[in-house]
Amino acid sequence: MTFNRSKLQNSLIHIVLSFVAITTVMPFYWMAVTSLKTPEDIFKMPPILFPTYFYIQNYRDVFELMPMWQGFLNSTKVTVLVTIGTLLTSSMAAYAFAKINFIWKDTLFGIFLSTLMVPGQVTLIPLYILFSKIRWTDTHLPIMVPIILLNAYGIFMIKQFMHTIPDSYIESAKIDGYNHFGIYLKIALPMCKPVLVALGTFTFIGNWNNFLGPLIFLSTESKFTLPLLISSFRDIYSVKWGLLMAASSVSIIPIIILYIFFQRFFVEGIALTGLKG
Repeated sequence: MTFNRSKLQNSLIHIVLSFVAITTVMPFYWMAVTSLKTPEDIFKMPPILFPTYFYIQNYRDVFELMPMWQGFLNSTKVTVLVTIGTLLTSSMAAYAFAKINFIWKDTLFGIFLSTLMVPGQVTLIPLYILFSKIRWTDTHLPIMVPIILLNAYGIFMIKQFMHTIPDSYIESAKIDGYNHFGIYLKIALPMCKPVLVALGTFTFIGNWNNFLGPLIFLSTESKFTLPLLISSFRDIYSVKWGLLMAASSVSIIPIIILYIFFQRFFVEGIALTGLKG
């Protein structure tokens, strides 16, 4: 009787998880299918779930648009630089908060965390005024520099992970003659690989999909990132759904590849981040 009850519970869990998985994947499937439909088939009722003819002209039109290639390069440049810069600054700050004792450390860390409660939209106008005065508007600097210089969530995430590094490692390195920067490079960074990959994945995805920042600070089409260019397939009176879905399908390929390669480190980093405070 116990065996049957356990088997029934497992079956119910698998059914629920399968339903959740299908619900999660369905929008991506519908996006990919719509990108392969003709303009007429997109609006057919009932909807065509499994097209018998793949209309690849949508992808040809997207790749023939020069701004899309420029947008892909712009997004790649901004995202890669922001990801690398964020990992560097956040890990250095996290090491200081986790392994170095200095005056007002807890107070300063609390100030860093309090910035998480401030919505980004609140700071848009002050930042725009500031960047316009120093002539940074219509460049990629406003959507890169603030994120690189301060990522409170990244600092918190890596700091929690660094607490799992035994202090005996730090003391042994000091006896061997290493200063804090050497300990950070030789010991802390290699041991924090899982959480660095997790934070890097979060940062990459967030900046690759960033729409509001480029919308506010960029005005020249040649400097647009992918989200801005994809939105150009919508106007006041109509939406080019085929091109929109094709461009969106292409834009998520780097994120899928990134997650496939770093999935193991990503899950491990998330699992271990909250073990110790």
